[in-house]
Amino acid sequence: MKISGEVRWTIEGLTMEPRLVMLLESIARTGNLQTAAKTTGLSYRHAWGLLEAAGNELGESLVVPQQGKGTRLSPLAERLLAGLVDASGPLAAAIREAEARLLATLETSQSASPAKTVVVHASHDLALARLRDLLQSNKDSTLELHFQGSLDCLAALRRKQCDIAGFHLPVMPGASALVAQLRPWLRMKSLLITNLFDRTQGLMVAPGNPKKLVTIADLARKGVRFVNRQPGSGTRLCFDFLLTDRGLRPGAIHGYAHEEFTHAAVAATVASGMADAGFGIEAAAKEQDLAFVPLVKEHYYLAVRSTVLRQPRLRALLAHLEQPAFRKMVSNLAGYKAGGALEWAPATELLE
Repeated sequence: MKISGEVRWTIEGLTMEPRLVMLLESIARTGNLQTAAKTTGLSYRHAWGLLEAAGNELGESLVVPQQGKGTRLSPLAERLLAGLVDASGPLAAAIREAEARLLATLETSQSASPAKTVVVHASHDLALARLRDLLQSNKDSTLELHFQGSLDCLAALRRKQCDIAGFHLPVMPGASALVAQLRPWLRMKSLLITNLFDRTQGLMVAPGNPKKLVTIADLARKGVRFVNRQPGSGTRLCFDFLLTDRGLRPGAIHGYAHEEFTHAAVAATVASGMADAGFGIEAAAKEQDLAFVPLVKEHYYLAVRSTVLRQPRLRALLAHLEQPAFRKMVSNLAGYKAGGALEWAPATELLE
């Protein structure tokens, strides 16, 4: 069962349809209306009609044709797009939480997972994906793995929709501001966490890094196309933190609203030439033969309720994570550092 909601804004008498927002973002990224229309899945005539109708409603054109240089957004459109991106991000995360709650309500009559299965909701990770594939190849059905954003995973754990939640946080000055966003979930009664391994996040760019992108600020340069992760993901939280730390607004990044749901999808988007850069883990960049600019180290955590941790089915799965074979697999992934034995501590220690 699939449930989805969306943010829709009305300004004066103009309804900002998702297609119109996508069209504006694409024009900002490509500087060409015809290319932007094609990218958005619209005919040139339909795209021009949307822009003209919107401009008439707002009393000012949203685009400025440039003789021999394509089309650019008008100052009004630039402010409008930046405002929509800034305002819609937090709302999108709230909508996903509401979607999950509604889905949980509608699925209460469905059968539960087998008694021996451990349900894990984890922020997207290549090591956990490989563990799942390895267990499946050995006909071991103890792991049911679902990839979601870090906030969604911790929310699912609170709703008792999963046994384990996987999330990650950067190791850098000021990271307490990110931890604060997880406070409602980390303060759950009897919640324990362990550092499973460390990873490196940074910029995924084309081989040879032709646009010489080495800092977050470089993403705001003219002609640079970016692909983002979805609101609520730990990577998006980290990227937004880096933007704020460097005094950059989301609207300054062309492609900030272009979202993918996994590190692999971001890397594939850059590899296909649809974006010049993405923010994600080094291992995903290497899988697509991309260049990588390291920016931040992070801890990847597992969270579980103490009562669940004592259950034999969970202990059996966690034993796989402490095996030398799993640690070797982790260490062989670019930008990863395997941990040792799992050491559990109260989640509230992160808040101290």
